[in-house]
Amino acid sequence: RALRYAAPSTARRPVSVFADHCFRRSPVPLPMARRILRLGAPIGALATGALAGASRKASSAAAPEHFDFLVIGGGSGGVASARRAAMYGKRVAIIERGPDRDQHGQRRGGGYGGTCVNVGCVPKKLMYTAAAHFEAAETAPGYGVEMGKPRLDWGALAAKRDAYVARLNGIYTRNLDNAGVTHVEGLARFVAPREVEVAGARYSADHVLIAVGGRPATPPIPGAEYCISSDGFFDLKAQPEKALVVGAGYIAVELAGILQALGSSVSLAVRGAGVLRHGFDPLVQEIINAEIPRSGTQLLTNTQVVAVEKDAASGKLTARLASGERLTSLDCVLMAIGRTPVTAELGLEATGVQLDGKGRVVVDEKQETGVSGLYCLGDASTSGFELTPVAIAAGRRLADRIFGGAADAKFEYANIATVVFSHPTIGTIGLTEPQAREAYGDANVKAYKSVFKPMHFALC
Repeated sequence: RALRYAAPSTARRPVSVFADHCFRRSPVPLPMARRILRLGAPIGALATGALAGASRKASSAAAPEHFDFLVIGGGSGGVASARRAAMYGKRVAIIERGPDRDQHGQRRGGGYGGTCVNVGCVPKKLMYTAAAHFEAAETAPGYGVEMGKPRLDWGALAAKRDAYVARLNGIYTRNLDNAGVTHVEGLARFVAPREVEVAGARYSADHVLIAVGGRPATPPIPGAEYCISSDGFFDLKAQPEKALVVGAGYIAVELAGILQALGSSVSLAVRGAGVLRHGFDPLVQEIINAEIPRSGTQLLTNTQVVAVEKDAASGKLTARLASGERLTSLDCVLMAIGRTPVTAELGLEATGVQLDGKGRVVVDEKQETGVSGLYCLGDASTSGFELTPVAIAAGRRLADRIFGGAADAKFEYANIATVVFSHPTIGTIGLTEPQAREAYGDANVKAYKSVFKPMHFALC
């Protein structure tokens, strides 16, 4: 096995992380909660005003209900920004669509916590940990430990995973209540730059943040309706015996690795010469592309799925590739070909904001859209770095700048650590070697690399 050396971050852990943990572990009286939250604010910032959180379904009203700060999207970034603004004594509301589905049963909203909590980082890490137990059983005999062949109860694992996620959803809503944030459930649609309508009721604010995130992309191919996405992975009721994963990004690599480690027969189809082709060092790319087939996953390169067919009698799927090859008897075809922002249904034409070619809201380095009082962050923006901790930090800095007197507060989109839960795992931070050479010139860059076998595998 090989590991990628990643330089440790020198950034000090913010005190506001401690405040989050305090709320997660045990409820605290509101005055104490206010004091804890203030620890994470800029020096000199004062929180004033009453905390009076409430949850409500959208209801009609003659005039819009007005707030100081209105957040659209109850993901991690939106919640973090809303809570920080409430800390400053501002009247804050957050609108969350909720975990609803379309007519085909596909998820359209994640619920409180967003993608990361509901169908992303959190449940993925739980599945990865289950896979790690299988891998431990494989290496244990080398140390004289006989564990036998492991057997997975997929249903039991999924039930415990989903219960854990539901508990986190509850923590998110309780944290909003503790901070005094009003939360409204429903789909928001803009009727003016700083006014939205939700199920007939209108809400306005001096400052509005769009933090709606994204959803998995679906390819326009025949039979796409038979495929699942990374969201659908967490809806599987049984472990697929034979699966095809399509995509070259980290989501495809992670889910293919999890399924393979848990005992499924897995093929991974990619459009180019390998996986993780963008944003990773050549060393990382070389190692992971060698390890994937060595682990037992069939890596199909320079190809695309052009159609998927379903046998009505058996329910099995057949994937037809651009090369003419057919993969048969598949239990699932998982598309992980990228993500698209959830902006099309927001009525953004009423706001005057600009969208890029992918539907993302164009913002500057301070999350500002160019429309007064209207901001955007996270996966729905052009900020880059579609990572939960990034959205959380950006949301807090935004609230600090608007309400906390920190005029220059903004998130620095540089030197951001990234982890891929592949097999083996990848950790990286800063510029890749090609990026460094382009920025500073070959003469000013030296690269050191070491490939070795970790001691974990010394006896097996």
